[in-house]
Amino acid sequence: MTAFAYCYTDPLLDPTPDLGRWQGVDRVYQDLGQRSQLQQLLSDCQTAPPNCLYIRRLDDLGDTMAEIGDRLVQLQALGVKVAIGESSLATDRGSELTLQTDLIQLLAIGQQQRSRRLRQGHARNRLNALPPPGKAPYGYRRGKEKYAIDRTTAPVVKDFFENFLLFGSLRGAVRHLAQKYGKKISVTTGRRWLTNPVYRGDTAYQNGETIANTHVPIISREEAAQIDRLLRRNRQLPPRTASAPRSLVGLAICSECQAPMTVVSVTARRQKREYLYLRALQCPQRPKCGAIAYERVLEQTIAAICRDLPDAVAQMNFPQLDAAKQSLLNAIANREEILAQLSQLTSTGVLDEETASLRAYKLRAEISQLQAKFATLPPVNLRSVAQAVSIPQFWRDLSESERRFYFREFINQIQILRQDTTWQVRLVFVF
Repeated sequence: MTAFAYCYTDPLLDPTPDLGRWQGVDRVYQDLGQRSQLQQLLSDCQTAPPNCLYIRRLDDLGDTMAEIGDRLVQLQALGVKVAIGESSLATDRGSELTLQTDLIQLLAIGQQQRSRRLRQGHARNRLNALPPPGKAPYGYRRGKEKYAIDRTTAPVVKDFFENFLLFGSLRGAVRHLAQKYGKKISVTTGRRWLTNPVYRGDTAYQNGETIANTHVPIISREEAAQIDRLLRRNRQLPPRTASAPRSLVGLAICSECQAPMTVVSVTARRQKREYLYLRALQCPQRPKCGAIAYERVLEQTIAAICRDLPDAVAQMNFPQLDAAKQSLLNAIANREEILAQLSQLTSTGVLDEETASLRAYKLRAEISQLQAKFATLPPVNLRSVAQAVSIPQFWRDLSESERRFYFREFINQIQILRQDTTWQVRLVFVF
């Protein structure tokens, strides 16, 4: 028995198929974008028709129901049995079609064809880095070919980002918008703003790919990288401690009972003065671990970070870090160089317009991925920053909110080590 196989791939929508699945067939025809091999298949069937033709799906035979029906009639007039499925001849051979079942399936795939044409249109827009369908994000308006800054709402978004960068609190930034502009958004919406590639000048599509530098950004790459670091740090903290008014909340932990320590306030009777303490409320010990004066822990934390931070930064392997950064920069430059050559290859006829557009799209997506990896690396000036913040007066001049922000830039955990009636502070840095 003679068997042929045919598969059609739309480069805009479908991944490249694995032809190894067609084991045991006598001949395999494959089309990418155009259906020239399908015409060759029909011509070969006129000369020496096979007993069976395998296809992956019915709409491989055409873009419209009329085309599919016409080609099915041609094949069945030649006595070729058409089977749908990706099975080999050694196993299940797929579902064999008759003309009657073909007509029923043609009606059934009408909606699929319309959906596929719609997705093809969206894919062509992606190749040209056009915005996806739908309303523009707050702060932008839809331009002719890209997002454009909305001068009335963009300052609101910019102020939201600046507040988050200053204090590191998502809930605080949301409250700031409501108080200053009367713009009420949920915490979930605020988190989406912080991670939305659009505000960074990039366009994200439904297929999960992102194209960089498609329009004017509201925040810079450096600000975006810092936002990502803050969000990663906040995820490691207990709930609702990211916006706590005290800088040690969420960081201090008792090494004796391993319970997180929170701030409790005590006031003396008939006195307005407030006394702050750090206490492990969930301590399982009996008796419970005692409370410690908040100001004393804060002073020791400042002294420890000024003493230990420069040494911790000095132990980092900066040559290895620099090599990783340079490798990413070289990879980005390499793809940008290839991208610049595509217009010349198109003008000389080496590539057609469709292939060049598809290649450019993939290169831009790869560049976006590499830039995202580069943004996750520590800043280059970490050593100089460590020297600057190792001055005790720097920390004393900050407010509690500002101190909370900087503590979480460097400290992962503040451990309270108890020794009988005394205690000391040990810092666990984020690097």
